[in-house]
Amino acid sequence: MSTESKTLRVGPTVLTEDRSLLSASVCLQRASFELLRLAAQDEGLLSADDAAAEDGVPSVAAADAVDRWLDRHIALPEPDESACRRHFAAHASRYALGEQVHIRHILFGVTAGTPVKALRERAEQVLIEVRANPTLFAGRAHELSNCPSGAQGGDLGWLGSNDCVPELARELLGQSEDQAHVGVLPRLVHSRFGFHVIEVLAREPGQSVTFEQVQEAVRQHLQQQAWITAVRQQVQLLARRWPVEGADLEAPETDLMQ
Repeated sequence: MSTESKTLRVGPTVLTEDRSLLSASVCLQRASFELLRLAAQDEGLLSADDAAAEDGVPSVAAADAVDRWLDRHIALPEPDESACRRHFAAHASRYALGEQVHIRHILFGVTAGTPVKALRERAEQVLIEVRANPTLFAGRAHELSNCPSGAQGGDLGWLGSNDCVPELARELLGQSEDQAHVGVLPRLVHSRFGFHVIEVLAREPGQSVTFEQVQEAVRQHLQQQAWITAVRQQVQLLARRWPVEGADLEAPETDLMQ
């Protein structure tokens, strides 16, 4: 694959001529779905007339066919109690009740037509700047943030797990003691809205729970993680048949699901 190419392509299908207008995670999502759509079509689960979605929104028929293809090719065992207990013992802080963080952020929003690479570079410059001098944070948020909170210096107040999108919750909540950061986070947080420069102003750790109280939540989490891993493996296998240009199939598993 030429490093100069801007095309996002899966096999014979060009999904976009200029992938620089899309984030890396969106490229991964679109390429992964197209691989699964082609596989469903190949097995007769989808009409040959169904075409890849130009705007990234698949047809109802394609979404249904991909679900049926995945049901046919992925069979996961239920996580047993011992596996659930091991996970809980290693990640008990994730399941604390009432954990909250008080944060402010500067959002560099990604919208259609946004030059993502340049936007990320600008966000990283601001991150370096406010890490070196946090007193600049409110002013930069007011000046640059694409979130209405910029008028309040980026202050989002106190947030719990139900108050923010999963991409932020993963970075802010349920952290181990050595990861529970207060201050400007050392790297950008990428969500469906764009790139966030985040400062944690304070934390409330929440109330510890027993394994029995959250056993079902632990089971569902392990099952979901196993499913994501299985989908990733299927996508990588399909890419041997329909080569992918312009998307990183080795990206973190969370990027596949955003």
